[in-house]
Amino acid sequence: MTRTPRKALIIGGGIAGPATAIFLKRAGIEAAIYEAWPYATGIGGGLQIAPNGMHVLAELGLAEQMIRRGAVTESFDFHSRNGTRLGSINRNMRERFGQPAVSMSRAALNEELVDMAWSSCVAVHFEKRLACIEDRADRPIVAHFTDGSSAEGDFLIGADGVHSAVRQHVVPDGPKPFNTGLIGFGGFAPRAVLDDAAIGPRIEATFGQSGFFGYGYCSPDPDHGVMWWSTQPSQGLDAATYRAMSQAALRRHLHDFHAGWHDPIARIIDAADNIGVTDTLDVASLPIWSRGRTLLIGDAAHATSPHAGQGASLALEDALRLARLMREHGELRATFETFEAERRPRVERVVALARRNGSNKREFSATGAWIRDRMMQLLIPFASKGMDWMYAYNPAALTSPRERSNLHYRRAA
Repeated sequence: MTRTPRKALIIGGGIAGPATAIFLKRAGIEAAIYEAWPYATGIGGGLQIAPNGMHVLAELGLAEQMIRRGAVTESFDFHSRNGTRLGSINRNMRERFGQPAVSMSRAALNEELVDMAWSSCVAVHFEKRLACIEDRADRPIVAHFTDGSSAEGDFLIGADGVHSAVRQHVVPDGPKPFNTGLIGFGGFAPRAVLDDAAIGPRIEATFGQSGFFGYGYCSPDPDHGVMWWSTQPSQGLDAATYRAMSQAALRRHLHDFHAGWHDPIARIIDAADNIGVTDTLDVASLPIWSRGRTLLIGDAAHATSPHAGQGASLALEDALRLARLMREHGELRATFETFEAERRPRVERVVALARRNGSNKREFSATGAWIRDRMMQLLIPFASKGMDWMYAYNPAALTSPRERSNLHYRRAA
């Protein structure tokens, strides 16, 4: 007889890890989180949670809290570098999909999730960097950490991001994160910097001949209530090279790159502090998501480059769906296979779409940029409708395999 798993070891304390722990706890499964980094607040830039992700936050009981701490985004408006409007997408999200899109700081979301995990009696351990996983038959699975400690459980979830250590255990010779050739700069600025811009509850996004700049409100905080980001072709330099520069040098680089772009971009760069820099990576497809009693979720399984608020939203979807399937199946192999079969087509479609859309941020000739802008003006209305499948997905409303079977039986009867 197969023993029902009762304890999960979760590697990664970002977004997917705490959300998964909370949902598993509600399903009657103990969970403990092990995060490689020290506990800290205020880390990370801004992000957006799309309606599909907000459905998961609502299931957790955090949707209204994150709306209060963040900023509802009622549209995403595109412009050329001189300020010419190219089009608008993502209007009336709450009315169309049951939840709004919400911009927020990653730190605020992580803080709420970790606090909820603690209040749900989930053990959260920091400074626990995974060294290896030991998975032997008829014994608990063991996570060994670089500080010499270890932890035992019935199964292990890798929620440790694009540079996942757990992925090395599941797919030792598998694909590495793909560098899309783009560098991301970003951070926060005071709300006052947009006082004269009158953008309202919108994200403003601008395409240049090379690169992209976006900004909008992300919280009521007067000092850090605006999030912004600049995406640029890497030109052979990686994020570590830029991170070695001073903040003044980064600001000069941003001013040089965005010279001549429309207001208020220069003012946002002037007002920005703690400029962060990241490589833009994705994980398009892995041959498998699980091995033995170990499963990958979130960015560890399917990292996507920034696109339509989907990175964190897909991770939240994974957390909810996995817990629902664990409650339904109990047996690990069947659960992991069902989870991968359900999730893979959706997430890989999003990753591929994000990679294709990243091509609009590469370097164009002046004529090529003009043609791209004209094409965007024509195609944005159609592209917007073509994205509804992402936002309309509500993982909380999906029925389990057993529920679908019972529903079919009742209808047949």
